[in-house]
Amino acid sequence: MRIEFESEVTRWSARVDSWFFATLPEDLSLEIRELPAPPRGFGSLRVRARIGLTSWDTSIFFSGTAFVLPLKKQVRDAQGIEEGGVVLVDLDILEV
Repeated sequence: MRIEFESEVTRWSARVDSWFFATLPEDLSLEIRELPAPPRGFGSLRVRARIGLTSWDTSIFFSGTAFVLPLKKQVRDAQGIEEGGVVLVDLDILEV
């Protein structure tokens, strides 16, 4: 399943080392939750993500009302992504 969405980049600073995320739209997240997928820790799903020319394999996690995509430092640096910026994400869900 291939998805494209835009998201503001947010920081989760509950830990000393800050984590940055793109959040999938709530309606899309609800559709994804209905897909048959093998059970994984934290309700995660394996995905291949792309922002600009950078692609990577990771997982999305359901958090509250939507899935979130972690944006690792290598990706943020390569694409000039900063907190509060808006990113266009192409996402392939690998487990359905």
